[in-house]
Amino acid sequence: MTTDPIQALIDAGAIPSQPFGPDSRYAGVPLAVYRRKPEDEGKPFVRRRFIPQRSEMPPLLEHIVRSGDRPDLLAAQAFGNAELYWRIADANAVTDPLELTDEVGERVVIPNSSGL
Repeated sequence: MTTDPIQALIDAGAIPSQPFGPDSRYAGVPLAVYRRKPEDEGKPFVRRRFIPQRSEMPPLLEHIVRSGDRPDLLAAQAFGNAELYWRIADANAVTDPLELTDEVGERVVIPNSSGL
């Protein structure tokens, strides 16, 4: 039996061990517990997610940003799932997905989904 209250909640099913769906950028990233002092109750957090290298994400095509484009709309067109916008952000090495479409005329790499 564990003395860690957060782990006890996870073990009991009160907190899912993987709270993110399969299409989330955090799917498969482990959870951990932060404690300032050993006696602290602790706060759960998601461990660091490493962005794949661009060479690991073969491009499918390049898109020229038009007025009204949004990352989720690009993902819906390319992958059939708007929630996969983060794949496009990763392929373009941006942390804020809104940067992808904030300037009309910019080139955005759409990665090949089979390489993800």
